[in-house]
Amino acid sequence: MEGDDFTPEGGKLPELKLDARQAQGFISFFKKLPQDPRAVRLFDRRDYYTAHGENATFIARTYYHTMSALRQLGSSSDGISSASVSKAMFETIARNILLERTDRTLELYEGSGSSWRLTKSGTPGNIGSFEDILFANNDMQDSPVIVALFPVFRESQLYVGLSFLDMTNRKLGLAEFPEDSRFTNVESALVALGCKECLIPADCEKSIDLDPLQNAIRNCNVLLTERKKADFKSRDLAQDLGRIIRGSVEPVSDLLSQFDYAVVALGALLSYAELLADDTNYGNYTIEKYNLNCYMRLDSAAVRALNIAEGKTDMNKNFSLFGLMNRTCTVGMGKRLLNRWLKQPLLDVNEINNRLDMVQAIVENPELRQGLRQQLKRISDIDRLTHSLRKKSANLQPVVKLYQSCSRVSYIKGILQQYNGQFSTLIRTKFLDPLEAWMTENRFGRFASLVETAIDLDQLDNGEYRISPLYSSDLAVLKDELSVVEDHINNLHMHTASDLDLSVDKHLKLEKGPFGHVFRISKKEEQKVRKKLTSNYIIIETRKDGVKFTSPKLKKLGDQYQALFSEYTSCQKKVVDDVVNVSGTFSEVFENFAVVLSELDVLQSFADLATSCPVPYVRPDITASDEGDIILQSSRHPCLEAQDSVNFIPNDCTLVGVNVLMAQVGSFVPCDQASISVRDCIFARVGAGDCQLRGVSTFMQEMLETASILKGATDKSLIIIDELGRGTSTYDGFGLAWAICEHLVEVTRAPTLFATHFHELTALAHRNDDEHLHVSDVGISNYHVGAHIDPSSRKLTMLYKVEPGACDQSFGIHVAEFANFPEAVVALAKSKAAELEDFSTTPTFSEDSKDEVGSKRKRVFSPDDVTRGAARARLFLDEMAALPIHEMDGSKTMEIASKLKADLLKDAADNPWLQQFL
Repeated sequence: MEGDDFTPEGGKLPELKLDARQAQGFISFFKKLPQDPRAVRLFDRRDYYTAHGENATFIARTYYHTMSALRQLGSSSDGISSASVSKAMFETIARNILLERTDRTLELYEGSGSSWRLTKSGTPGNIGSFEDILFANNDMQDSPVIVALFPVFRESQLYVGLSFLDMTNRKLGLAEFPEDSRFTNVESALVALGCKECLIPADCEKSIDLDPLQNAIRNCNVLLTERKKADFKSRDLAQDLGRIIRGSVEPVSDLLSQFDYAVVALGALLSYAELLADDTNYGNYTIEKYNLNCYMRLDSAAVRALNIAEGKTDMNKNFSLFGLMNRTCTVGMGKRLLNRWLKQPLLDVNEINNRLDMVQAIVENPELRQGLRQQLKRISDIDRLTHSLRKKSANLQPVVKLYQSCSRVSYIKGILQQYNGQFSTLIRTKFLDPLEAWMTENRFGRFASLVETAIDLDQLDNGEYRISPLYSSDLAVLKDELSVVEDHINNLHMHTASDLDLSVDKHLKLEKGPFGHVFRISKKEEQKVRKKLTSNYIIIETRKDGVKFTSPKLKKLGDQYQALFSEYTSCQKKVVDDVVNVSGTFSEVFENFAVVLSELDVLQSFADLATSCPVPYVRPDITASDEGDIILQSSRHPCLEAQDSVNFIPNDCTLVGVNVLMAQVGSFVPCDQASISVRDCIFARVGAGDCQLRGVSTFMQEMLETASILKGATDKSLIIIDELGRGTSTYDGFGLAWAICEHLVEVTRAPTLFATHFHELTALAHRNDDEHLHVSDVGISNYHVGAHIDPSSRKLTMLYKVEPGACDQSFGIHVAEFANFPEAVVALAKSKAAELEDFSTTPTFSEDSKDEVGSKRKRVFSPDDVTRGAARARLFLDEMAALPIHEMDGSKTMEIASKLKADLLKDAADNPWLQQFL
C-alpha cells in the first residue's frame, strides 16, 4: 500500500506492507469471516491497525472524511479495500462506536498471515474489553446498561418481562409490568436505566407486533440486538446466579419466584454477557427488584424537549441540564450518579425533602460547602478502580489510588461532624453512620495496614509503584543498588548545573519519562548556554515547554537505573499479585464508600449551583400529587439564564417542566418562590423533526408522540405540547388540536402547557359555562408572551413576559424581518396578508391585556362563533345519535332527521363558522 495521505491530525497514515503471499493469506481469512453489518472489525498490526472491506469504507467516510484513505490490498479481481488506522485514531473510533453511536459494535483481532483470532469485542452496552482505552484520559460519565425484554400475551393483555445488567456497578435487576401497544412503559424504563443496548427475541408470538417495540427502543437511541428465542430461558437460572451473586442463595430464589417473564429475559442476558465465563464475576454481583413506579416517568421526547442530556451540537455545557448541574468533584462517580438522578426524579415526598434538607444544610454553611469540595476533588473513581482490581492484569496503581481516596474519608467525616445545624440528625443517619461503619479497624483499617506495610509509599512522588523492600532480602539488595545509582544521578544533576552555570531545580530540571532520565531547561535558558550545550551534551527534543537533553554519563546511569528497576519489578511480581488479590477482598468496603461519597458529591453540586448562579436558587415547597398546585413566582429557565449575554425576564408560572424535574431530583430551583405538587410523569411534544431513517415525517412523528401522551398520561402527570397541528392542512390541524385539547381537559385532566398558532383554540377558555360541553371544574386559561409594536415605526420589541389573555396579533412577518429576509420578500408577504385578512386601523385593547397597543386583527371567525358553532354541531350529532333508528320506520326517521337538519341550518345563518363547517 502506498500513498501520501495524511490523518486529520496532520500525521502520515500508517502504511500496510505485505508481500503477495501474506496478502493472499489475509484476504482468504477475511472473506471467511461471518457477515455482520453492525460489526466494525479492526486488525492489530502492533504499531497501528487496519480495517478492510466495508469497514474500511466506513472508516474513510466517517473518520477521515475522504475516500483517498482507501488502498487496495491484493489484485483488482479478488482483493479488498483497506484503510490504516493509527493508535490515536483507533481510540477515537472506539470512543465513537462504544460511547456515542448506537448502531455499531467493535471487534479487535490479533495474529498474522492467515491466522487471526478475536481478542476483544465490545458493544455500547458491554464495553468491558475496551475500558482501559476508553477511559485512560477521560471520565466515565455513564454506566453502560444492557436490558433484555421478553414480551408475551396472557389473557388478552400484553406483558413485558425486563431484566438489566449494569457492569460498572455489578448490578442485576428484574421487573415485570403490563404494557400498551406502543410500549410506553418500556421506553420510560430504558430512559430511566440509561440503557445503551437492548436484547429482544427475534421470533416472538405472532400476536405481538414488534414494530412499535423496535421504534420505542430506537427512540431512546439504544442499540437493538435480536437473539434467538432459545436464549430466552430460565432453566438453571438460580444455580447460575448463585455463583455470581454476593451472599446466600435463598434470597435470590425468593426473588426469582416473584417473576414469570423477567427471569426468561435474565437468562438471555446472562448468556449474551457471558458473565459465568469470567470467574472474576463470582460473588461480586447484587440483584434487585426494579420498580417503575418509584420514579417519575420520562420518555425520549421529554428528555430531548427538556434538554436533560448533553447534545453533540451544544455550544457550551450550560445548554443542557446535566451540563449546568454538573458541579461534581469526584472523578466520574458523581457525574454518573447525577446522570441517573436526572432520569429518575423521585415521587416520594419524604425522599425528595431529605435531599433538599441536605442541599439546604450545605447552602447555608459555606465552610461545609468549601470543605467538602476540597476533599472530594481528591477522590478518584472508586467504582472503576475496584472494577480494575478484578482483572488479572491489575497492578499496584489502583490499589494505591484506592488507599489515597479512601484515606480522605476521615477528613470528610471530620467536616460533616463539625456541622451542628438543624439537619445534623439527617447528616448523622445518611452519611456519618455509614462512613463510620466501614472505617473500622476490621474493614478499611486492615486494607490500610496492608498497603502501608506492603507498598513503598515514599516512591509515589517519583511516579513509581513498588513493593516495600522490607518484604524480601532480594528486594532490599536491589533497593540499595537503586539508591546508589539515584545518588550518582543527583550528583551529576548538580555537576551539570554548575557546568552550565544554572541553579538546580529552578533552571535545570531532572526528569524521568519516555526517554529515561533527561535534563530540561527553558528555551530562554537554552539561548544562554547553547554553545556549551551543543558541544558537550546531546539534545533530545525541543518543545514549547523547553529543551530536553542528556549526556553520555546520564545516559549510562539511566540505563543502569532502568535495568535495576526492571529486575525489581520482576522480583516483586509475585508479591504484587498477592497484594492485588487481597485488596480485591475489600471490594465491599470500597463500593460502600463510593455510594456515600458519590451521593454527597451530587448534593454539594446542587448546593454549589444554587449559590453560584447569577440569581440564587430557592428551596421548593414539595407537596403530594393530590395536594396543592405547581406555582413558581418569578421563575427562570436554568439553562437560558446561564448563557452569556442573556438578560432573562422572570415570569410567574403555574407549569414549568424543567423546574418541576429539578425539584423532584432534590435540587433548589431558579425562582423567587416555588410550590410544587409532585408529578408522576412529564410528557413533552416540543420541536419538529423528521425521522428519515424510519421513513417518518414531522407530522407523523408528532402524531406518534401525541398518541403516547393521550394513552399514558394521568391526572398526576405534567404535559407540555408545542405547536400541535402543524405539518398538515389548516383544517385537519385545527381539528386535531381542538380534539386533543378537549380530551386532555375532559378525560386526562392533567396540568398542561399548550402552545399553538391556532388563535381559534383560545375559545376553549370561554366554554366552561356552555351546557352542551362536558368540561367540569377543570380550568382553561389563555396566556401570551408580551410584545410591543411602535405605532409610528411599526418596529417590534419582544418583551418575553408571560401575561394573561390570548394574543391578539400575529408577528410572523415581523419575525421574518428579524431573520433578515430580503425586503422584496417581506413586502410581498405583507401585500398577500393584506389581501387575505381584514385589518382594522383603529387602536384597540384586548379584554385581558389592556396595556397592549396595536392593530387588532379582525378574524374571519370570532372565538364566540367558534365556541357556539362547535357546540351547536355537537348538539346536532348527539341528537342524531340518540334517535332509536331500530325502533322507527324509515319515513319517521327521515322526518325527524330533516327537522333536526332544518333547525341546524337555521341556527347556522347567524354563525359564519358553522356555515363554513357545514
